[in-house]
Amino acid sequence: MWMSEAYTEMERELLLQKVQMHMSEKRFKHVLGVEETAVALAEKYGADPEKASIAALCHDYAKERPDDEFQMVIRRDGFELDLLNWNNAIWHGVVGADFVQRELGIDDEEILNAIRLHTTGAAQMTLLDKIIYVADYIEPGRDFPGVQEAREIALVDLDEAVAYETKHTLEHLLATEKAVYPKTIETYNYWVAKHNRKGADLK
Repeated sequence: MWMSEAYTEMERELLLQKVQMHMSEKRFKHVLGVEETAVALAEKYGADPEKASIAALCHDYAKERPDDEFQMVIRRDGFELDLLNWNNAIWHGVVGADFVQRELGIDDEEILNAIRLHTTGAAQMTLLDKIIYVADYIEPGRDFPGVQEAREIALVDLDEAVAYETKHTLEHLLATEKAVYPKTIETYNYWVAKHNRKGADLK
């Protein structure tokens, strides 16, 4: 088992209880699926499985908080005020890490950043960032066109899995005429469009 003395089964259970208190049963089941996937990816690609477990368990900690709570934290804690123009889809990651740090006492910046980026991605992502980003997309409870292909890619090339997820997320946002958060465009330009630039440079 991948547990160490620093992160015991008892500590994991305590974290599980705290997380479960703040979400629906359906959301909690998703969180467990993300943890299972993230730990497997961490073991495959050489990341810290304990950090993968903690980040996965906490990634949606703030997902079901009311909008006014996010808005209050954005104003109070010095976030860019442009965030007020967005919604829970962005807030629960970018601002949600603030809740995780304050309420759960998790101060590991690598874990907190993986939570911040799990919906938007970024041009520069650590191995843990990529693992949580991909695990959230492909966990066993997900069922949408292309998810099985995404799972297969993730087992072969994590960077390609990031690119696949980013491309299909952006396609969905465009198809549904949703606003695209700037960091999502940044992620697309780096992880997806870079392949086309490489090809152009070779001509």
